[in-house]
Amino acid sequence: MTKKRQEAVQTERTLVEQTAIEQPKANVKYKDTIFRMLFSEPEHLLSLYNAVTGKDYRDPDALNVVTLENAVYMGMKNDLAFVLEMGMYLYEHQSTYNPNIPLRDLFYIASEYQALADGKSLYSSGIQKIPTPKFLVFYNGLDHKVPDRMELRLSDAYENPVDEPDLELKVTMLNINAGHNEELMNSCHVLQEYARYVARVQKYVAEMPLDEAVERAVTECIREGILAEFLKKNRAEVVKVSIFEYDKEKEEKKLRKAEYEYGREQGREEGREEGREEGREEGRIEGERSGRTHLLTLISQMSAGEDADKVTQLTDPEVLEAMMKKYGIE
Repeated sequence: MTKKRQEAVQTERTLVEQTAIEQPKANVKYKDTIFRMLFSEPEHLLSLYNAVTGKDYRDPDALNVVTLENAVYMGMKNDLAFVLEMGMYLYEHQSTYNPNIPLRDLFYIASEYQALADGKSLYSSGIQKIPTPKFLVFYNGLDHKVPDRMELRLSDAYENPVDEPDLELKVTMLNINAGHNEELMNSCHVLQEYARYVARVQKYVAEMPLDEAVERAVTECIREGILAEFLKKNRAEVVKVSIFEYDKEKEEKKLRKAEYEYGREQGREEGREEGREEGREEGRIEGERSGRTHLLTLISQMSAGEDADKVTQLTDPEVLEAMMKKYGIE
């Protein structure tokens, strides 16, 4: 490694150390997803980065992994953040389509930048340089309508859309299911094998109980050389996490249903007060939007604190009401 490159790497490591200080930590043990377990290995993560960007980095030591302490959703950490060449990259996987990812990423990156600037004056005449962010989601859910590639924008959530918003955040979502983004998958065999393992679990879940489906998928993948070493080394943890992940998917669907019902009821009430068809429709739309906002805010606040383990219980109306009251969300 050249002296210039060594200095650049050291600068990046300093940035990483700065982002790690004084982060609030909840007294909760969060589970890593299988995706995060796999790509926490620097060699695997560098291979994924090269496949996405078309670059050919060979030195894993040039890559500095950052832990986003607040990047927790539904009791699991599914993010991978790292600094390379003065860029900060946030990779995560999703098994369900979620249009609120840009807003969540805004919270995450703001927290990292705040930590990075800690102790520095932002009112001086010199500009405070920060790593350039890049947001990427790898999708492996069952929605066949999701294309190979799509872009999610923070501005899509704005109440009053404008052509050129003052604040924008773009997230690129890549479909990694079979038959999608084949060039990418062929360029990163770990990603390809991960997708094959997930597909195997999804297939067997439709035929047998969840725990049996996961055990069978793990056994077959080891036999067929799909993530074989990783699965043999981490079998017990992989089985436990895979079951938890699948249960999380079901809870996410329940939350979306609860969100819809909550918003629909608010809309009906507001519509009745208006007493007109136009009022009912406007009330329904506003109620659904308000319901989504309230639930997203509640989940974000709960995930960052002592109630993270109760997020999956929000489908229970009594729990939802109690948590709304506790966090002052009306």
